[in-house]
Amino acid sequence: MKNLKKIILATIFTCLIAPVFAQKASWIWYPGDFDIYMSNVMQNRRTERGSFFPVFWKMDSHYVLVDFHKEFNLAQAEEVKLFVEGTYNVKIDGQAISGFPTSIQIPAGKHKLSLKVYNQAHVPAIFVQGKTVVSDESWLTTFEDKEWIDASGKTSDKSGTTFVSAGSWNLTDPMILPSQFKLPVVAHSAIKTEKVNNGFVVDFGKETFGFIKVHGLKGKGRLSIYYGESKEEALSINKCETLDNLDIDLVQKKDSVMPLSKAFRYVNYQSESGVSVDSISMLYEYAPVTERGSFKSSDAELNKIYEVAKYTFHLNTREFFIDGIKRDRWVWSGDAYQSYLMNYYSFFDAPTVKRTLLAQRGKDPVTAHINTIMDYSFYWFLGIYDYYKFTGDQKFVQDIYPRMQSLMTYIDGRKNKNGLLEWMPGDWIFIDWADKLSKDGEVSFEQLLYARSLETMVLCAKLANDVESAAKYDKQAKEIKSKIFERYWNQDKSALVHSRINDQPTDNVTRYANMFGIFFDYFTPEQKLAVKKNVLLNDNIAKITTPYMRFYELEALCAMGEQPYVLKEMKNYWGGMLKLGATSFWEEYNPDKKGTEHLEMYGRPFGKSLCHAWGASPIYLLGKYYLGVQPETPGYETYTIEPNLGGLEWMEGKVPTANGDISVYCSQKEIKVSSATGTGKLRIKSKSKPVVKGAEVKEVSKELYEIKIEKGKEYKVKYSG
Repeated sequence: MKNLKKIILATIFTCLIAPVFAQKASWIWYPGDFDIYMSNVMQNRRTERGSFFPVFWKMDSHYVLVDFHKEFNLAQAEEVKLFVEGTYNVKIDGQAISGFPTSIQIPAGKHKLSLKVYNQAHVPAIFVQGKTVVSDESWLTTFEDKEWIDASGKTSDKSGTTFVSAGSWNLTDPMILPSQFKLPVVAHSAIKTEKVNNGFVVDFGKETFGFIKVHGLKGKGRLSIYYGESKEEALSINKCETLDNLDIDLVQKKDSVMPLSKAFRYVNYQSESGVSVDSISMLYEYAPVTERGSFKSSDAELNKIYEVAKYTFHLNTREFFIDGIKRDRWVWSGDAYQSYLMNYYSFFDAPTVKRTLLAQRGKDPVTAHINTIMDYSFYWFLGIYDYYKFTGDQKFVQDIYPRMQSLMTYIDGRKNKNGLLEWMPGDWIFIDWADKLSKDGEVSFEQLLYARSLETMVLCAKLANDVESAAKYDKQAKEIKSKIFERYWNQDKSALVHSRINDQPTDNVTRYANMFGIFFDYFTPEQKLAVKKNVLLNDNIAKITTPYMRFYELEALCAMGEQPYVLKEMKNYWGGMLKLGATSFWEEYNPDKKGTEHLEMYGRPFGKSLCHAWGASPIYLLGKYYLGVQPETPGYETYTIEPNLGGLEWMEGKVPTANGDISVYCSQKEIKVSSATGTGKLRIKSKSKPVVKGAEVKEVSKELYEIKIEKGKEYKVKYSG
């Protein structure tokens, strides 16, 4: 009875207090500022053998003085609590409140609450919590008032101030300042320990990431810790990429956690005489995203590839989408662009996409390409294009549009006399890691990305109601596309050539522009077939060895209906890494290499990343081109499902969307579909008309049928594949 009474009283108390805090508050800041700040913090954690390794590009900073305000119409007076990171003042209806209040009373009626915050070290941020007065992204903010006062002391009635919606990461604990943000950790133990020299090598069983914790540390002298994605790397005390050295002077045993998280599977810890260690474990650091997408099939090896790809991708999903967990841990735009696409078929975590796009872009003025790489600026635009397609989030596009304009203005200013782009001082033309890949002259690949980026500007200008600019970008896009086919298409080779040098096209044909031309849908149907035959399926064209560009090559083949071929390629390529013992997928894989050659890159014996985000592309390929799910209109308002077994006996999985999952099962005789969102269109290739209850089967063309999919319903279709 006593416990029951406590439960009843607690329930009554909860019911009474719940309405008081019915609306949820969050820490807010000037949009993009915390993203830039945290990316600076994260990217400057990189070390190489104990030395600080800074990024190659300009790093921006947050605005140090920011104004926040919002108008409220209160039915009754309200007590409002204030939490601020920085020095601040508070105004109600323009009247300052003395001191640094942590709680204020706002009278009933219409009022404007304003806070102005200064913070040089960290991002100016506020957390406001009342019953209805709460801080969220509906607040307006600016970094410059542009106000003036006349001789009488009157403040101007007009202002040139530009106010924008506040930014937020949904940080909802007022007692934890934004600058204290950290990813969560969980304790993990090693699975194997063996004695080596004056210490031990421990194996955590698979590639992982986190903080090493030393247990029972005691004595006087040095403890050295050598990290390795491979055992060979951990044992190579002179060549391993990352390490820690600790000078110890402890009489009593103590546990110690290393200050920086690192990537490893193996850890080799060696101590001088006089220093003892009981054992080591780790604190696994992770992004708390939800695994929503799934895939399983009749092929056990493919299932393993999918699971390892998903693990690889999760490891490289942190505060932002990064390239790899061992070496760079930087926000590279080309790597991140592929991560966005994988994300839409796994976590569907829109906030991480947005914060990565904001962090990459930084602040005006633009003085260089993103990451200093021409193609990476274009991938940034493409990331926004796809973000809108998958999420339907028009507000984010409108908010980031001015930053898109200024970057495009910078790019437009670097065209040559032919109206095309080529290398200029300060540029890095990357394309791919490939031997003897020319970057000279006007490279066709860069022009294709430029055209697509201009098409993105057309879309976003329309969403931002900038009709005049939309027309300008549309004209530019059409001009560039026209030049691409006038100047790079070689009729004899039935392909786009790689480049033009000194105003003359070269004879060199590479895969890059040609495969992008397929899934950009820039080719005619006849050109697509010719490119597939003469380029993509032609062994005489230089092969691609990085998962980075294999991503696009296999996508182009899938877009051409080559799923059986792509399935074999996935099993050979990613399965090849698994056969060599990979527990996560690599930055580069060349099956012709042997033994420790697989660990080499950049002229260093262990320079290669064995856990690289761009190695996880099967997630995207299997979701989009095998389960066959993709949006037709933004945010999956309408979508298509076109399953393609590609030689599998059966497959099943889920594709996440902003409003729920789309589930697909497909065998050689049956398809099952259900969806929590939008209106779909199931497209089936069948020798005879499919049979389904409760839905109409429409014949589109010979042996191709469509069935309308409505949300909340389950469909079971019999067909003859």
